[in-house]
Amino acid sequence: MEQSSEVLVDQLERPLGSLRISVIDRCDLRCNYCMPEEEYTWLPQRDILSFDEIMRLVDVFAELGVSKVRLTGGEPLLRGNLVELVERLAEHGGIEDLSLTTNGTQLERLAEPLRQAGLQRVTVSLDSLETERFTRLTRRDVMDKVLAGIRAAGAAGFDELKINSVMMRGFNDDEIVPLVEFGREVGAEIRFIEYMDVGGATQWNMEEVFSKADILECLQAHYGTVQPAGAQGTAPAQRFVLPDGTRIGVISSVTEPFCSACDRARLTADGFLYLCLYANESTNLGQLLRQEASGQTLRHTIRTVWQARTDRSAEERLGDPYRGALYQVEELKNDLHREMHTRGG
Repeated sequence: MEQSSEVLVDQLERPLGSLRISVIDRCDLRCNYCMPEEEYTWLPQRDILSFDEIMRLVDVFAELGVSKVRLTGGEPLLRGNLVELVERLAEHGGIEDLSLTTNGTQLERLAEPLRQAGLQRVTVSLDSLETERFTRLTRRDVMDKVLAGIRAAGAAGFDELKINSVMMRGFNDDEIVPLVEFGREVGAEIRFIEYMDVGGATQWNMEEVFSKADILECLQAHYGTVQPAGAQGTAPAQRFVLPDGTRIGVISSVTEPFCSACDRARLTADGFLYLCLYANESTNLGQLLRQEASGQTLRHTIRTVWQARTDRSAEERLGDPYRGALYQVEELKNDLHREMHTRGG
């Protein structure tokens, strides 16, 4: 299928350009900035979209202008036969950029098969290089597996390997330089992320946010002058160059949100379409699929939803002096789709 020439824009003139597909809501880690509670209810297995259903939706999104697809979760590598889905997406004529975000625990065995299947880019989450700290954060003693997965991804020769590190004041803000140096060692670009108040971050507070300004200050204190590396465009990260040419990224969703350039739609593992990480409302495309809706109906539904889009919640929350966590536990229990591990990052 060829890429559509249609430019579908929302109420703020933002085009629909990329789609993040959660292939599973389950995760094998319990990072406390995402999943701090003890017990979780998972989506019913019968509701999870099949690969055929995912591909049908990708066909429609590509017709409406999407050229970039990122696979997420939960932990996407827990989805059985994911290599098959990657292969099918890589062969899709309308998808020009195919990437995946993972926690890395399963990556050592899957990096090479994923690369051979056509996956172009991989991002691995790694918030600490200290074993005890990593275990305390994730509640799993698997840091060696994650590091081995990152090295396997480096060896597999992906077009791009990145490491996402959520920085939290008083917890891991002393690891900025070690993470940069580790990235150099394994051939990965580090992207530092401000601790966000979305999904299951029920313990979030502004005092724990280690901001973009804080991150750049740490980098400059150690390396010297840090320069911007071109325009940010629609990417979530603003990129910078260290004096020796090393590139790093900073995702400043909390202190300097980039809503005005957001071109991303998000599809949950059971087919709910969200237009923003903060969104309360969604559209159940999975139900339409299983009601055997026509391609025309699916296109009309997605087009109508995107054209009505006004979401800029991160910008709106920026000015809230009483800002706290987006949801509390009871709200999450009442709507599983509000969890970050359900709607994807």
